[in-house]
Amino acid sequence: MQSLGWLDWVALAVFAGCWIGYATLVDRVPAIRARSVIATMDGHRQRWMHAALARDNRIADIAAIGNLMNSTGFLATTSILILGGLVAMLGASDIGRRVVAVLPWSRPPDEIAWEVKIVLLLLIFVIAFFELTWALRQFNYGSIVIGAMPAGGEAGKADADAAARLLNRAARHFNDGLRSYYFGLAALAWVMHPIAFMAASLFVLRELHRREFRSDVRDAVRQV
Repeated sequence: MQSLGWLDWVALAVFAGCWIGYATLVDRVPAIRARSVIATMDGHRQRWMHAALARDNRIADIAAIGNLMNSTGFLATTSILILGGLVAMLGASDIGRRVVAVLPWSRPPDEIAWEVKIVLLLLIFVIAFFELTWALRQFNYGSIVIGAMPAGGEAGKADADAAARLLNRAARHFNDGLRSYYFGLAALAWVMHPIAFMAASLFVLRELHRREFRSDVRDAVRQV
């Protein structure tokens, strides 16, 4: 790794701190997570499943989950296409480095540094693929549980709680996959310059915090 300068290592540390630190605080600290739009939507999904108990025909509920599965499947498929492009960039590093060299303010990397940066992107989108495909399977399981729920009764409430837990877990993994996309875009800035990498990481961190804790959407769903 001698081709990576100290500024590259600092930028990589900032990136890891932003991603891992944010995910740890938001997902693992209950007092912080409770104020997020993610936690609020968990409550709405539980209300949704209990409301579905009163419906004999749950076609609309299954269709809603189908829409969630479509968006999840789209991102999972896109991640595979991105991975294919990144593998191609590893095989044609000379072409990729020449393209980066003509960008303004870029610092063209040598072959080893280029491969490290592309491997980081590969790792990020592999994580995104696994998170999204697991979310897709959990949405599928949730739709089956909804179809099997009885109409009302204490047994029905237990099934509704189980379906809500499945959908909440699916939403969490979908959110983790989407978060990987955001930080993947930040890592893309590393091919230009480590300072751009740090700036992009901090910008993604700011946007994630704003959308999950300080957005109008978060205020709206908490008012319901």
